[in-house]
Parts: sequence; structure tokens; C-alpha cells
Amino acid sequence: MPEPPAPPANEISAFAGFLGLKILLLGPERVEAELPVRPELLNRNGVLHGGAIMALADVLGGAGTFASLAPGQGTTTVESKTNFFRPLPPDEPARAVSVPLHKGRRTMVWQTSVLRADGKLAAMITQTQMILDPAAPG
Repeated sequence: MPEPPAPPANEISAFAGFLGLKILLLGPERVEAELPVRPELLNRNGVLHGGAIMALADVLGGAGTFASLAPGQGTTTVESKTNFFRPLPPDEPARAVSVPLHKGRRTMVWQTSVLRADGKLAAMITQTQMILDPAAPG
């Protein structure tokens, strides 16, 4: 069965909308998005800031985890590790693909590959999401 259309980024989170993410695919086993590399997101060397790359991955891993949860559950990032391999130049979108490595009862681990427009791997991020159960009434 085909995946339903991906929601606008601002429906994922206000921060995703602020970044300008374009969600391409959102499901419990895969999340894909593009981030326009615009001037506000560049570092002093004129390439995409590492923090923007990490934020992109964090949004995707969190969205994939959220898509996997039972109603009422939430998630928060408890650990994230990034390896940077190549710069992401301006005026070319960064494409990110996030997939789960582990889906447990208390945590999920997601790996996000961030690719340049030429298809070369720019960064690899592995993050752990903690699953939050609904608060008990009272």
C-alpha cells in the first residue's frame, strides 16, 4: 500500500517549519526530507552550519519515532552523535533519509544520512529517542 502524502513541515513541529524543511516521506520505517541551504543557515565558511544538519536529523528521527508510537505517547531525544564527511554548499538542497536501527519499548534508535545534491554523503547521525508515556491523571 502506498505511503500517505507527507504533511507540511510545520505540522511536524513549528521548528521544522522554521527551518524550511520539505517532508517528502513520513512513516514508521522511513522518513525523508529536504532542507534548502539558504544564507541564514550558513556558517562563516559559507556552507551549511553543522547545527542545522543536526537539527534536520533530530526532526526526522523524532518524527519517525512519533509515527511509530501508540496514541498518547510522546518522544524526546536523549542522545545524538554526528559524523561530518563533506560540506553542504549553498543553493543546493540537503536531502536526508532516516531509518530505525532499533525499535524497543522504551527507546528507539534512528540513523539519518544527509546527502548533498550530487548524492555524496555529507553527514551521518545516530540518535536515541526515549518513549514518553502519557502522564497519569491527577
